[in-house]
Parts: sequence; structure tokens; C-alpha cells
Amino acid sequence: MSKFLTFKKKIKSFNKKITIDGDKSLSIRWALLASQATGKSRAYKLLKSEDVIDTLNCLKKLGVKVKFNKKFCEIRGQGLNSYNHKKNLILNAGNSGTLGRLVLGLLVHSKKKIKLVGDKSLSKRDFSRVVEPLQKFGANFFYEKKTLPIIIKGTSFSKAISYFEKKGSAQCKSSVMLAALNTAGKTLIKAKKSRNHTELLFKYLKIPISIKKNKKFDFITIKGKQNFKSFDYNIPADISSSAFFIVLTALSENSKLIIKNVNVNPTRIGVIKILLKMGVRISILNKKIYKGEKTADILIKSSKNLKAINCPSNLNSSAIDEFLIIFLIAAKSKGISYFKNLSELNQKESPRLKWGSKILNLMGVKTVTTDHSIKIYGNTKLKINKMIKIKDYLKDHRIFMMSTIAALTCGGHWQIHDPESIKTSFPSFLKIIKKLNQQ
Repeated sequence: MSKFLTFKKKIKSFNKKITIDGDKSLSIRWALLASQATGKSRAYKLLKSEDVIDTLNCLKKLGVKVKFNKKFCEIRGQGLNSYNHKKNLILNAGNSGTLGRLVLGLLVHSKKKIKLVGDKSLSKRDFSRVVEPLQKFGANFFYEKKTLPIIIKGTSFSKAISYFEKKGSAQCKSSVMLAALNTAGKTLIKAKKSRNHTELLFKYLKIPISIKKNKKFDFITIKGKQNFKSFDYNIPADISSSAFFIVLTALSENSKLIIKNVNVNPTRIGVIKILLKMGVRISILNKKIYKGEKTADILIKSSKNLKAINCPSNLNSSAIDEFLIIFLIAAKSKGISYFKNLSELNQKESPRLKWGSKILNLMGVKTVTTDHSIKIYGNTKLKINKMIKIKDYLKDHRIFMMSTIAALTCGGHWQIHDPESIKTSFPSFLKIIKKLNQQ
């Protein structure tokens, strides 16, 4: 790809059906769990993104046999704690916080030292939040400044733990769950509400897990050291990727779109709940349950009477990856939108709260931000007649995609750098846009 893409025209009206790339969270979790199962597991429609490829490469280095072709991905698992690798192994998590944090949970029993590294962006993110609970299992960690690189040396004498996850991080919770998988006894987790893909996969695989819920927290008990069989999985479409096309359709004139077979897990559809409150025309069709996960087709129509929102904080964790594109709806809504308790956004691939505000300001939209909140002064008649350059954003895939949707719906002359960033989560993003723009 070129170093930057130029956009000078709004997207044409469209009426189409599309299929979105497979869910990233599920793709990575399937691979990691398949590596601990007994036998051959296959995934269909596995996301072919850099984050998933990095996951498969890490598993290969850990001695797992992996086969990946156009039709499926096959992983041959040898059971719990079966990784077999060389001394002084280096694993590269690339840009993936999900991979980096979750794989550490599977390494608490590694007898040989393993060094975990990542790219420039991932190496700025806080790993202490997952290292601290994993240490309680008995594993030893060596690192500086709470960030990668990290060296882990596992233990043969791990013990079950109690863990309180306070921030609503599915990555931290899942890492502890994966460590518990290989640890005898009962691990107890009290976790603030967050996406629950790992819990649903544990249930489907009949791994001993019990979950009790109240309004704010889930209480999870896992009985470890229970082997499980291999499993096949047909990965549904990613709601986080779909969100960009939901907003593209809502802000385009005389347009209609159906996105097929999307993962609409209740812990992931905060974006739909928020956008409905703001007046976006969305319908959920053909609801199904697949191996514990809810899936559906999503119908979106052009939406004119958009209104501001005082966004309820209880929706934050279920929309954490979609706020950048939600901000774009707020920019074109009537009134002042307020989003709060979003410090977690600055723990992502880039400080997204700051970047979201910066992009809106470049578009001529007034914002007021703090370290954890943003007010967006909407303009229903927003039109851009100037040059906007988006660069030096740590190659955050969601910054690139937000900027592209803004360019296609708000006008102006845009120069958006680092288009290769989409390879992290959504390699076909630009191809789908091209398809929609063709009559």
C-alpha cells in the first residue's frame, strides 16, 4: 500500500449486502484454546489479520502444529500445558494487546524462560495489570516500566488464586482464566462487566466454570486441570469492524446496508445501543445462537435526525473499541454529546480519546476533553472544505478507519497516512468501501 490515501469526494448512495471479516476477539481466543485442546481443531472464516497471524506464529514457536489455507485454519493440540519449545524463546505479539496479555496466562507453567515483545505501540501499553495477578499463580516475571519486553519463567507448583478485576478489561480477566485452566484447584474471579467470549467458550467446551452475576460484577469460578476435546468453529463477523459501516451508512445519503452474520454478543453491542439512542436507524434481523454466541444480520439506513447523547457509563465496556466512530455520529448530531469515564480509551493502540478529539477539531467540530471524558458540540450542517492530514497516530487501525469514514461522509480533501494499519484487524476494509462505491 501507498504511504497515504487521498479522499476528495463523498461516497455515492448505495443499497447493498456485505460480509465483514471474522471477529478478531473470537479468532484469537479460538486459536489459543485450540492449542490446549486434545486433537485437531478447525476454524472457518478465521480473521486473516496481522494480530491473528501473530497469534498463529507464536503458537508455532511454542511447538504447536498449525495449518492455514484459504478454506480453514487447523490447529493440532496436545492437551493442557503441552507447549514444547527451545530455551530463551522470543515471542512477538506485534500490535495485539489481546494476544500479548492472553498468551501470558498460558505460559505460567513454562519451565524455560520466554521473552514477550511487541511493536512500538504495544510496547507503550501497561502490562502490570495482567502481570500482577499472574504472579500470584507462582510465575516469575522480569520487566521494567510496566511495559514490554517481559520475560516470564513459569512454575511447576502453581496455585489457584482469587482475583479482583476492577476496570472492565476482558483481556486481563481472560488471561487469568487461561492461567486457571492449567492450575489445579478453584480459581475465583470477581470481574467488572466486560466482553464474555472466553466464558462462553469455556462453557461450550465443558470446562468446569460457574458464573454468578450482579449489576456491576461477574463472579467466576474455574476448576482447573480438566482436559477438553478439540473443536471446530465458524467465526462470525466482527461487530467492531461492522461499526464503521454502520456509521458510514447512517451518515450517507439515500443509502441502505445489510451486514450478514455479525457477532451480536450482548457484551459487545454497546455501540448499537448508543447509536439507537442517537437516532441511527438500525434493525437486528435473523437472530441465532451459535455455540453460545448470539449472531444476527444488521440492517442500517441513512439517518437524518441525529441527536446528542449523555452517554451512560454502564455502556462503556461493551463499546470500548467503537467510541471513535461513535464520536463521528456525535459530530453530526443536534446538541452537545458527553462521554465520560473513558480513561481506558487511552490504554489502546494510541491515546484514542486525544486522537478522537484532535480529528474532530481538524474537521471544525468543537470538543472539550479531560483525561477521561469528552464533550462534542454537534453540527448537523457540518461540511468540510479544507485539506486535512492525518498522520503520526502510532498506526492505530481504528484512527485510520474513523478518518476514512469521516472523509467519505463529511467531505473535504483528506490525506490519511499509514493505510497498512488496517492489516491489524480489518484487511478487507478498503475493498468493501470500493465495492460500496461502485454502482
